[in-house]
Amino acid sequence: MTEQNKYTLTLANEAMERGDYETFLSLCTDDTCWTFIGERTLVGKEEVRSYFREAYRKPPIFDVSNLVAEGNQVIAVGNIRLLDGSGSERSYAYCDVWELKGGKLHTLQAYVIEKSTSGT
Repeated sequence: MTEQNKYTLTLANEAMERGDYETFLSLCTDDTCWTFIGERTLVGKEEVRSYFREAYRKPPIFDVSNLVAEGNQVIAVGNIRLLDGSGSERSYAYCDVWELKGGKLHTLQAYVIEKSTSGT
């Protein structure tokens, strides 16, 4: 099951990078719950869909350095590049802790920290 869960997250991230948000959402439960630690929580596909429209002027680019699965959890560690409100690209280090339910992405705890422009 752990390999299947890793595969589900990989498919979801690939859809995200293509800007295919509906395919991504098809891999989530209807009551998906995303918590961006220290920021906000999104509940349900419609809130996540709205977040995509707000946050992703262009699809994000993921660079996953480590993907670990155990039981119903998958942890992805890496970097993500996004455009900010002014159209400048920003880089972030992230750790996503996903819990799957019925083979779909159910809950997310996202730890995201902007990388400094000095390279540290």
